[in-house]
Amino acid sequence: MNPARFLHFAAIDWSGAAGERHRGIALAICAAGEAAPTLLRPGHRWSRSEVLDWLLEGLPADTLVGMDLGISLAFADKQAFFPGWADSPADAKGLWALIDAICADEPHLSVGAFVDHPQASAHFRRHGGREGAAFGGGRGRFRVTELAQQALGCKPYSNFNLVGAAQVGKSSLSGMRLLHQLGGRLPVWPIDPLPQRGAVVCEIYTTIAAVAGGRAPGRSKIRDGAALDAALARLGSRGAGMTGAIDDHSTDALITSAWLRRTANDPALWQPAGLTPEIAATEGWTFGAT
Repeated sequence: MNPARFLHFAAIDWSGAAGERHRGIALAICAAGEAAPTLLRPGHRWSRSEVLDWLLEGLPADTLVGMDLGISLAFADKQAFFPGWADSPADAKGLWALIDAICADEPHLSVGAFVDHPQASAHFRRHGGREGAAFGGGRGRFRVTELAQQALGCKPYSNFNLVGAAQVGKSSLSGMRLLHQLGGRLPVWPIDPLPQRGAVVCEIYTTIAAVAGGRAPGRSKIRDGAALDAALARLGSRGAGMTGAIDDHSTDALITSAWLRRTANDPALWQPAGLTPEIAATEGWTFGAT
């Protein structure tokens, strides 16, 4: 394992919103060194399919790509993603395949067919007060890595929760369709082992990067150029020099790109204490959650 081999660092702020193109998607990238990260196609409204195409066709060699989504669902707490459902997959790759198959007729990597599926829906909290009998109440089920995020002072949300402005369930499920459609052409750490060369996709939580950039966990969002440059400086990066109002999707991507560059060489982040082989195969992990 040689994480120091990465030459570029990309961060993708993702969206699970309905429709084809989304203000909530932003891509940023930086090269090794100190140069400021830059936005890819600034001002463009990305579609999820365009992001998939970029990962497959436009990604520079030896890039570490962080995606702000959950790459799996809780498994360890009940030894199943969907207890009581005969088709519940045995691992994360099986979960991705199941979601993509059920949603095969939905465009734009949407996941409505999955969350409304007769068996799957029993495990989700959906809009309109529809809480499935297996949701479990409260904040829902959490992965081991989300409990590690919580220990860092973050406030993760269960991927089984699809309600509220801060929910990440739909974006995570749509992201799992993308991961399946990568077809193994890009490894997804830690579900796939970290290879000695080539690009790698990992899960990120942008709040972790923002905190490293000097922000408080509850006030991690940045919407102006001066605050962005201050955070980048804390991460060993030159400032982006942006002025005026900036959307927080862009700043999340820019800061996290610089944070990945700063932290990718830390062996401890690739070997967190809670990451067992079973967790790696079923739930995955968030890079930086220790």
